[in-house]
Amino acid sequence: MSIAMGVTLRQLEQLLPTEARVIRVMPNTPALVQSAASVFVSGKNVTKEDARVTRKLLQSIGTCEEVPESYLDPITALSGSGPAYVFVMIEALADGGVKMGLPRDLAYRLASQTVLGAGQMVRDTQRHPGALKDDVSSPSGSTAHGLHYLEEKGFRSAVIGAVEAATKQCNAYSSKGTK
Repeated sequence: MSIAMGVTLRQLEQLLPTEARVIRVMPNTPALVQSAASVFVSGKNVTKEDARVTRKLLQSIGTCEEVPESYLDPITALSGSGPAYVFVMIEALADGGVKMGLPRDLAYRLASQTVLGAGQMVRDTQRHPGALKDDVSSPSGSTAHGLHYLEEKGFRSAVIGAVEAATKQCNAYSSKGTK
């Protein structure tokens, strides 16, 4: 089992004995609180039982998906780096609350619970995030004004750009490993 970024199944299989059963895994740091979003890729010799055991192991620390290897770089950028993006969002929400007069500890508690709850709503309801956003936003309300400001400042583009930039960096690591 490998968590080495940029080292492909092919490279690992060439380094190991021919019969080696190689699995690449991409967990993320929320594994520390049993809330990881993990993926794995099975090598050519991996059995169904190996995959089942890997899935069970990774599900003990959160959710798990088996994916094609070609997805690993964008997944690393989205899910591996994603917690850092969300931490910045939580910090920014809390900073906004502090700017408007809230005590910092309260602002952090509310911001982190808001992000946790919103993520759980997307996952548990299986509704599109845009529909859930619309449910919160009333005509000419405070949420609509806040959303307009985020769009005006390029929030969505910045997040998409962060995933793209991180994917390109992962691709660069992968390219170095294949030369």
